[in-house]
Amino acid sequence: MDSIVTFFENLTSLQKFIWIVACLSVFWILEGVYPLKKHQYNKWKHAKTNFVLLFSTMIINVVFGLITVGVFLWIETSNFGLLNMVDWPVWVEIILAIMILDFTSQYLVHFLLHKIPFMWRFHTVHHSDTHVDVTSGTRHHPIDFIFRETFALIGVLIAGLPVSYYLMYRILTVLFTYFSHADISLPTKLDKAISYVFISPNTHKFHHHHVMPWTDTNFGNIFSFWDRIFGTFIYKDTKDIVYGVDILDAEKADDILYQLKAPFKKGLKSATYKA
Repeated sequence: MDSIVTFFENLTSLQKFIWIVACLSVFWILEGVYPLKKHQYNKWKHAKTNFVLLFSTMIINVVFGLITVGVFLWIETSNFGLLNMVDWPVWVEIILAIMILDFTSQYLVHFLLHKIPFMWRFHTVHHSDTHVDVTSGTRHHPIDFIFRETFALIGVLIAGLPVSYYLMYRILTVLFTYFSHADISLPTKLDKAISYVFISPNTHKFHHHHVMPWTDTNFGNIFSFWDRIFGTFIYKDTKDIVYGVDILDAEKADDILYQLKAPFKKGLKSATYKA
């Protein structure tokens, strides 16, 4: 385990970028061979919008990375956080760290993005995608991503994480983000089996249905048991899924300027989210 921890402690930005490209590429190929929905759309035009948003979030990630370095140094000197109160085997601490981060910086913030009207405005950009595929995992309005990164920092502080554990989580969350958004068709029995512990591709697709109540389900990213514990898990028939969100113009799903400005529109709300 020590060699694994050391590897992640020294993970470079280039290695992280290669991992992102590799995950995107693998699932891009797989969804071309085993598609869940046989969309008739320009895949590259659709991807361009999502890649622009990916670029903006990577810039934000660099800024938060600098802040995070200071947080890790403070944790190391102050011994703050849950993991600094115990002396457990490294593998147990890693699992606990990933669970804490998955709950705070994925499930909890995602739940709040749907329940707090101001946050929901920015999260609508992620839901406005009418052709959900692997690139949709990169589709976040910059302010939506700032919310997410803030909660990730909160998770780091609560757990008192070393940088190696945090980077393990980041590598895993990239994998599961692209896995769950990828337009791939797994055998239903396999997808359901995966969904008992992890967020499977089908599981997350219900979350991207264009109207309630499915929109407010399956908030997890890595683990599905948060949704099961808090009663937000569903699993239905993927044939009934229609992607998009009912309060934005579906014809402008790939219009980057429209998507960036949409959260600031006056009166942007649905019947469920009252401003």
